Amino acid sequence: MQKHFDILINTRQLLLKITKNLTIEQLNEIPKGFKNNIAWNIAHLAVTQQLLCYKLSGLNCLVSEEMIANFQKGTTPNKSISAAEFEKIKEQFLHLAVKFEEDYNKGIFKNYTEYKTSINIVLNSVEDGIAFNTYHEGIHLGIILQLMKFV
Repeated sequence: MQKHFDILINTRQLLLKITKNLTIEQLNEIPKGFKNNIAWNIAHLAVTQQLLCYKLSGLNCLVSEEMIANFQKGTTPNKSISAAEFEKIKEQFLHLAVKFEEDYNKGIFKNYTEYKTSINIVLNSVEDGIAFNTYHEGIHLGIILQLMKFV
């Protein structure tokens, strides 16, 4: 599992680095042919990891219900994210990954509700959720790299 945590933290560090110099307008821009933006993708990654690992384990998510409602699977940007809101999201983004590793190592993930993903993979344990989340983060890294070419 350690490799998955290393990948999660390194991917999130990379995402913060490559988006560091973008303006809030660029982060919120939805280029033609896309249905979301860079800011939404980053927030979506934070939310999805929480849902796949904490919520399906019967634990409280470490992000707000409002954030979940705005950035979970099936949503699209419904408003621009302010610079202040994005700063808060960025602060949480890496912290959530580090906290997740700490919580996993403490052994708090004892239960898990079976979940069938959109690609028909059935997750039966938090370890399955972690592995699937690694795949999911890679997909959205690719989407963000595409979006960066158009903003």
